[in-house]
Amino acid sequence: MNDVDIRGAAAPRSDQTNAEDLIGTTKTITVTEVKAGSAEQPIIVHYEGDNGRPFKPCKTSLRVLISAWGDRGADWVGKSMTLYADPEVMFGGVKVGGIRISHVSHIKDAMVLNLSASRGKRKPVSVEPLRMPEVQPYPDDLFAERLPAMRAAIDSGDWTVDQVLEKARKTGTLSKQQIAAIRAVQTEEEA
Repeated sequence: MNDVDIRGAAAPRSDQTNAEDLIGTTKTITVTEVKAGSAEQPIIVHYEGDNGRPFKPCKTSLRVLISAWGDRGADWVGKSMTLYADPEVMFGGVKVGGIRISHVSHIKDAMVLNLSASRGKRKPVSVEPLRMPEVQPYPDDLFAERLPAMRAAIDSGDWTVDQVLEKARKTGTLSKQQIAAIRAVQTEEEA
């Protein structure tokens, strides 16, 4: 019996990660790039395996990240956070739900921030330290053995480059050279 991707089927059609993506689960992401966005969503956070659907944090989440990591986006790269769907998030006086951050890496102790909840009202927001499991490097000999199968999966269209990278990272941390070897398939296709 084939396993069906039910969560993928329920994913909203959107250019960003949404609270609906996190219903009944959490997602720990590692930042790869921080860019300027629009007036409505001023910061765009790209992360490993975002498949073109980055995290666009709200002001509350931005304030949490600034408190934890500072106000330079370049300093956020390589750091991780755990996202969850909070059904209590209000917009325009209506509960619409939204994404919140429960844990961040690179902090020693839990943080409790007293942040604006609505005009004139503040609410405590708690964030815990994210303890990342230590991941060993992907062994070069194993990588060399598996690279042809990874490239074949990309060539056939069964897997995207990002999907192969995400799966490979479950075995170990990829070196820059290993990432480049996997991405070379994409570069060859574009040529």
